Amino acid sequence: MARMIPAYCTESAPPGEKAVFAALQDAAGTEHWTVLHSLGIAQHERQVEGEADFVVVVPDAGLLVVEVKSHLSVARSSDGTWRLGQDPPTVRGPFRQAQEAMHSIRDYLLSKRVELRDVPVLHAAWFTGVRARATLPDSPEWHSWQVLDSTDLPTTAQALERVMREGAEHLTSMIKYFGFGGYGPDRATSERIVATLRPRFEVVMTTGDRRQAREGQLARFVEEQYRALDSAADNRGVLFTGPAGTGKTFLAAESAQREVAQGRVGRLLCFNRLLGHSLREKLSDVVGLRVGTLHQEMLWLAGMSGPPTDADSDFWERALPELALEGLAEQSAEEVGDFLIIDEIQDIATDTYLDFLDLLVKGGLRDGRVLMFGDFERQAIYGSESAREVLRARAPHLASFRLSENCRNLPRIGYQVNLFGRLTPGFREFRRTDDGIDPTIVKYTRGEDQAAILRQVVGDLRDGGFDLTEIVVLSPLGDNSVAASTSDPWLRQVLSPADGSKPVKGRLRYSTIHAFKGLDAPAVVVTDLDVAAESHFDALVYIGLTRATDRLTALVETKTLRRLVGAEA
Repeated sequence: MARMIPAYCTESAPPGEKAVFAALQDAAGTEHWTVLHSLGIAQHERQVEGEADFVVVVPDAGLLVVEVKSHLSVARSSDGTWRLGQDPPTVRGPFRQAQEAMHSIRDYLLSKRVELRDVPVLHAAWFTGVRARATLPDSPEWHSWQVLDSTDLPTTAQALERVMREGAEHLTSMIKYFGFGGYGPDRATSERIVATLRPRFEVVMTTGDRRQAREGQLARFVEEQYRALDSAADNRGVLFTGPAGTGKTFLAAESAQREVAQGRVGRLLCFNRLLGHSLREKLSDVVGLRVGTLHQEMLWLAGMSGPPTDADSDFWERALPELALEGLAEQSAEEVGDFLIIDEIQDIATDTYLDFLDLLVKGGLRDGRVLMFGDFERQAIYGSESAREVLRARAPHLASFRLSENCRNLPRIGYQVNLFGRLTPGFREFRRTDDGIDPTIVKYTRGEDQAAILRQVVGDLRDGGFDLTEIVVLSPLGDNSVAASTSDPWLRQVLSPADGSKPVKGRLRYSTIHAFKGLDAPAVVVTDLDVAAESHFDALVYIGLTRATDRLTALVETKTLRRLVGAEA
């Protein structure tokens, strides 16, 4: 199979591109091929910027730029304009588009001193919806070998080999001594071509532009989120479910503000302390809204400034709820809200906690204004496996709304999570546009000090334009994590525990994966990934990797990595 870059085809791609991508991805005999799909061209010879549908690099055969047209009808008018399906007429036909992209790419490679002597650099147009090879007339504007059509899809690899072979023969007939010693590129030059094209053509945003674009993308609703808010408005109680990154916390906060805007008072509660702190900071100016964690609310109603020093699981799960219920009974009239919004409900849905929540909202969980957000499949590392059934028994009239579009992660991060988490069907729809940078996976040996690796990774991220405040180091471990226990002088100087507040300039935050659940960061480094070291390992990998919005690096123990990718340990 060919190496596809990126390793997926977006849902929004035209059907012809999807068909060619799928055929190439599964084609036998293409093990040494590299196929760049949707390659953005920052320095296009005719336009401000352009794009090549496919760039195929084949050792000892050449480089081929393919323009794909999915239209079910193709016509050329007497005035020279092309009519493709229902698209407006254009004088820039498919062959000219492919030719201009080819020259732009060739010129750029030469400017970077990539050796292209005896390398056939070719272009072609692929009409996947029609039999163009039989119907397109001869023309001085293209060669017959540059035409591919619907009949070539079942034999995609052979069709491209035919184009490159006949294209190379054409160049040999036109250029003296071309290919006299054989055609290139060789393996090393092929790799250099790919390495040269990807950074230059796929990363064209400045650090400031990228940061601004990320913030805008993460803050903007899409159709699915609007439908979710409509569901919240149309139903008394709603349970919103969805995997990490689908905007549950964002929607919870937005819903709370909308409730208050309608003159209501109530609570937004979650499970994790850092998430509660972050939400409280963001919503501090919203009058009529109490924000925090479930346990903080219980402590407040129980009249306690904090937990006892010897607090154990029995205190949090039995004693504290009872004390909070007693405190609530004494002042219930003023403490019962008009609405109740719960994030991370998968970690809260136990009978004891639900008894408490039932008294916090008018009408209770059964009939009150209740909005709940959770991921019952992958993030329930604190609650029981039956949490959803327990919740349904207490609130049987909750309407359901499932969120599926990933709003947080760049697509390549999502697809890495699909692989490591063995997600089925996994993330398939992404709101954000891919930027061409793959996640970085670094192997380490069990017992090895990861500090040097961590320092190098942080340095690389800073070189890539990420500020220390935009980087978070996560681990399934607590005090024994590399970040918490390192003796590296520079790391000790810049590392500080995450507390849910805005990051401090010049500081590099670190946290356990457990504590950082519900939050995210532009660049995340996950360390200490060793299946032998932690229970709930698969869930923690899933949670840790999905915290990254733009850059993900994972430090994975060697045997664990083989397990994650499906190989034998």
